Amino acid sequence: MPSATEPSDPGKSLGASRFRAGFERWNRKLHFYTGLFLLFFMWLFAFSGLLLNHPSWSFAESWNNRKETNHEREITAPGPEAKGDLGQAREILRQLGIEGEILWTTTRTDANLFEFQVRRPGHFFFIKADLAQERVTVRQSDVNLWGVIKVLHTFTGVQMEDARQSRDWALTSVWAFSMDAVAVGLIFMVLSSLYMWFELPQKRLLGAVVLGLGSLSCGLFCLALRWLF
Repeated sequence: MPSATEPSDPGKSLGASRFRAGFERWNRKLHFYTGLFLLFFMWLFAFSGLLLNHPSWSFAESWNNRKETNHEREITAPGPEAKGDLGQAREILRQLGIEGEILWTTTRTDANLFEFQVRRPGHFFFIKADLAQERVTVRQSDVNLWGVIKVLHTFTGVQMEDARQSRDWALTSVWAFSMDAVAVGLIFMVLSSLYMWFELPQKRLLGAVVLGLGSLSCGLFCLALRWLF
């Protein structure tokens, strides 16, 4: 008869130990490689966040140093197959050879006058089309690398205040998918860090203090400011 101190099922205990050891090994590996994948994304967002938080830094000025060009082009007025403003805008862009995210157009009081904007990181296009005259005026603003970095921090392809807005440029969708991957990766790294911290008894107290301070700081901005001020 086994003693009270011996495991009742040695095979089950050995299997659980192997599973735990395998889980810890893969948790460390995935934490390590996920961090390497996210490294440059995090540097990008950290640096662009600093630029946005300190607009007075003159070395990173982009909009005031932008380059602007204006030109006119003849086009063929979009046919009936180009449905709606978005369809007409796409057809005009195809003829102009411009790619980017189409913003919603201005209210049209004249069906022959069509104005809209197109954006992609580093480039802004302001397009005015006279469909009756079949001419388009394009004002293009190009910003420097600092401007591109700033735009990437907030570039989503949609205007949250306008429910009609949707992504209509393939690269915008690729960028948005990449940002989803970064968000999921960060969530995983936080959870895996919590597990590795808890598995180190000698680090639990200090880790708990740091975790508590971080939670309080985040809670101050997310919740407490609404109640206190």
